[in-house]
Amino acid sequence: MSTNQSATDKQELPKWIVDHLRRYAESPEKGHLWDGTAVGGYADTPTLLLTTTGRKSGRQLTMPLIYGKDGDRYVIVASKGGAPQHPAWYLNLHDNPQVGVQVIADRFPAVARTATGEERERLWKMMSAIYPPYPSYQQRTDREIPVVVLERKR
Repeated sequence: MSTNQSATDKQELPKWIVDHLRRYAESPEKGHLWDGTAVGGYADTPTLLLTTTGRKSGRQLTMPLIYGKDGDRYVIVASKGGAPQHPAWYLNLHDNPQVGVQVIADRFPAVARTATGEERERLWKMMSAIYPPYPSYQQRTDREIPVVVLERKR
């Protein structure tokens, strides 16, 4: 992903996201864990870096996201804090499911897909246990918050 543009290049990102990306780049072991206590989460919430290709710009953009594990797959949630619209990264992977993932120092290509039905419900419960604010985010919006499965390319 040689044309990668860190999301830190975008001035509209909240400072905590910019800081999180910087910490992850400087020390993946430290950056991997995020302190979500200020917003109702846990002190050591696991995060990964997701790189998507911009559906309009064509540039690769990276965002830190909370994750869970389901077997050898990674699971993320497109909550955007319960906003009425999906996050840009979700719209990007919806158009192009070929993504890059970094978990601590492990970087790999993956394919993203949106979970549906019983799988989505099971994974939603799992992710809500990892990050308790998710159910309140769902109550804030009319859209069904997507649960995304990331499968490592073999």
